[in-house]
Amino acid sequence: MSRTDAALRPVDLARMAGVSTQQIRNYVDAGILPPAARTPAGYRRLGDRHRRALVTFRALLPGYGPETAREVMRAVHAEDIALALTLVDAGHAALHGQRLSLQEAGKALEAVAEQNTDTSAPFRSGPLRIGEVAARLGLRTSALRVWESAGLLRPRRDPGTGYRVYGPSDVRDARMIDLLRQVRYPLPQIRPVLDGLRRTGGSEALRTVIAQRQEGLAQRATAMLEGSCRLHHYLTGNPPAEDR
Repeated sequence: MSRTDAALRPVDLARMAGVSTQQIRNYVDAGILPPAARTPAGYRRLGDRHRRALVTFRALLPGYGPETAREVMRAVHAEDIALALTLVDAGHAALHGQRLSLQEAGKALEAVAEQNTDTSAPFRSGPLRIGEVAARLGLRTSALRVWESAGLLRPRRDPGTGYRVYGPSDVRDARMIDLLRQVRYPLPQIRPVLDGLRRTGGSEALRTVIAQRQEGLAQRATAMLEGSCRLHHYLTGNPPAEDR
């Protein structure tokens, strides 16, 4: 019996993918895998197309994420190829948008890092309170409090009122955190960037951050290409050489 003609059980696909048998059943029910006929005893009868669909779905996951990968496969099995390709195109467009945003954020981060942060030179209007900083940067005061709780911001307290008081370096740091969050940088990894900036006044740590993010986007783009290639093989029914 050839590989193409071989009958497969849900457990066979589960072992291949390292998931539970129930998960394979869920994939069939969700349309991620094609519909499965049943034996007279009621068991699902799977075949090589289900195996190839599972391989395709798993190839789409790293680049496109679980939601898009699921919707692409569902569209394919609903014979709506136009929708499937639209979802793929949207994924690439979103990645390109992130790359452009990262480039702009990198320029902004460099500009913020180079700002004069001489704390002996007060703002023209004097030190700012939390609401004024939030308004100036277009943020919520709750965000500033969260960043302070995480140890990223260190505003002093007015000895008379106990209110938070933000100087130029505090505002710079808040703007820096906001920009890093916009490019999806996690809070725990922002602290070394700020520490380096405060210690040296340089932006080398920022360049490292941007380079790491660029590498992450490049890896995702590569994963998208691999997923798209596998999807093409699945749609055309022409499996790659290693699957034959």
